[in-house]
Amino acid sequence: MLTILDGLRDVTTASVTVRMLLAVLCGGIIGVEREFKRRPAGFRTHILVCLGAAMTTLTSQYLSVIMHYYLDITRLGEGVVAGISFIGAGTIIVTRRQRVKGLTTAAGLWVAAIVGLAIGAGFYEGGIATTILILIAEMLFSRMEYRILDHAPEINLYMEYVDKNSLEAVLGFYRQLNVKVLNMEITRSAGNEIHNACAIFTLRLNKKYTVDQVVRGISAQEGVLSIEEL
Repeated sequence: MLTILDGLRDVTTASVTVRMLLAVLCGGIIGVEREFKRRPAGFRTHILVCLGAAMTTLTSQYLSVIMHYYLDITRLGEGVVAGISFIGAGTIIVTRRQRVKGLTTAAGLWVAAIVGLAIGAGFYEGGIATTILILIAEMLFSRMEYRILDHAPEINLYMEYVDKNSLEAVLGFYRQLNVKVLNMEITRSAGNEIHNACAIFTLRLNKKYTVDQVVRGISAQEGVLSIEEL
């Protein structure tokens, strides 16, 4: 613990101001990466969550230390941890192709609330350190994740195609690259007037080829209308 910050750990006007400003700063830092990627919960949402959580802890301390109410000061913080789940759930969607999106944003909102609780309690070191680590995880580790996914041994692909000949061409392309089809599901696309034939593949890739190379090769086959990774 930094002794230089001991004067800001009591509930005073100066400490409350510092905690509120620090909550806004840390929440904004966490949310700025989501904003750049145009996620539903971005810069302002993370600021509001972090600031609200900080004020929750401050209110608990105020009621206990200043007003001398006999209460469990952790109760309001517990409510924040549980309540933020509803906001996080609103950022998670399941597409019509059964692809889950928004998990990272939901996790970011949850941890922004935890940072706010820490800062509101006067645990400045923990809140600042966590914010830095979150920023590293979102910006640096995301690049590592993309590289890992690009060389993933197994992938799921969704493809729309014209007819049976197109499907046979794609299966022939798999054999040519020595890509093993672990599972294949044939369906019909929904949501438009033209119901194209669709296929969902679970593939085990050849180590010589990346996901992008396989996807580009499939899209080049005659009769393939669209292809994307799930």
